[in-house]
Amino acid sequence: MSRLKTPTSSLRRFLLSLLVCLVCCVLAGVASRTSPANGQSLQASVDLKWYRGNLHTHSLWSDGDDYLESIALWYREHGYDFLSFTDHNLLANKERWVDVDKSKGKHNAFDKLVKNFPKDWVEQRTIQVERPATDAEKRATQKEVTKEDRLETRLKTFREVADHFNEPGKFLLIQGEEVSDGFHKSPIHMNATNIKELLVPRHGTSVAETIQNNTDALIAQRERTGQAMIIHLNHPNFGFGITAEDLMRIRGENFFEVYNGHPGVHNSGTKEHASTERIWDIINTFRLSELQLPPLFGLGTDDGHAYHNMPSRGAEPGRGWCMVLAAALTPESLIAAMEAGRFYASSGVTLDRVTSSNAALEVIVKANADVKYTIEFIGTRRDFETNSEPVLDKEGQEVRATRRYSEDIGKLLASVEGASATYRLTGDELYVRARVTSSRLHPNPSEVGEFERAWTQPVVGAAAK
Repeated sequence: MSRLKTPTSSLRRFLLSLLVCLVCCVLAGVASRTSPANGQSLQASVDLKWYRGNLHTHSLWSDGDDYLESIALWYREHGYDFLSFTDHNLLANKERWVDVDKSKGKHNAFDKLVKNFPKDWVEQRTIQVERPATDAEKRATQKEVTKEDRLETRLKTFREVADHFNEPGKFLLIQGEEVSDGFHKSPIHMNATNIKELLVPRHGTSVAETIQNNTDALIAQRERTGQAMIIHLNHPNFGFGITAEDLMRIRGENFFEVYNGHPGVHNSGTKEHASTERIWDIINTFRLSELQLPPLFGLGTDDGHAYHNMPSRGAEPGRGWCMVLAAALTPESLIAAMEAGRFYASSGVTLDRVTSSNAALEVIVKANADVKYTIEFIGTRRDFETNSEPVLDKEGQEVRATRRYSEDIGKLLASVEGASATYRLTGDELYVRARVTSSRLHPNPSEVGEFERAWTQPVVGAAAK
């Protein structure tokens, strides 16, 4: 009887190479889906409609202070079309009861829940628990412990809440997850939108590898299940965990939060750390000039945790969102539109039309009569200075931060006062994007003195590789 032969080293190398090629093909396929078409006009029509939505929301299932259904009600009543629940490292799909008084929202959240929903919707029960007796109780009963009644309520699952709220063409709830990972002291949080199964943090031997491993896990789930889904990098300046150098080389991850409404994520950066917009420009400059990767798209999100006593400078809803031009209010249509770059990020400014081509980028604001607008066109040209320097602290030690690059990167190419403007590409731009700033202060900002804004997606120029 012959023995089975183990593969030779050359055969093993061949099989490993084949596996690597297959993975690269999958990543290339995802990358191609997110390459924007430069010849498109983003404007509502018979076939396409603007949908407003938020892709970053927390509830009592993790570290938010309100119930899924109460949060959904807030967004629906405030003019949103879609919302993704993204609690940390879990899906709201199991039976779970919480002690009302020990929950983050306490009776404030529970009382609003009972008020806003039918009596048969809220499930509650009373249980007896033991606790240490007070001195008075000890004297009266001669016992060290006593029993008391506690009110518990069952958290509704995502499916229950979605079935209650979803209305074709009017409002859509999407299942998501904030995959909360990290490397050493760097928090690495990524939001998975429209996932089917829980994504367990994959970890890695560096920040970049951790991001790539979690991205690969979502891509694998998407390819295996056939369900449309995307992953994006959250708040890069949260804990200053992510640098431009970490993110620029990631394959298959083509979205990040240029604006996050949480007051603790440092959108504007610090003296040592670049702003999220600066990070965005550095990433796209090198992705389009050297790395042969599609541009990174910018999202606006809330990252809501606090839904009571607003405004209170907490992590509250309504600060940032995405406007997506899609054929239908479905996860598949919204994701397809976003992967094609048919959306913009906003913290208060509404755009009427964005027209892009290899020759020009035109922006028209849906203007308010008493508001002034500044439209800035930002980009990097082919002959930019590539050198960079590390950031040093007062003692001359290198800080873990995005390196300092030339002002050639993310350069202000033109600025126009008014509600409409056009930038004509000269042929040497790697990309051009537009930022629209309103003269009106944000009514509930994440940072003091913040004006309402909108950010278009980058248009790839002829100079890109």
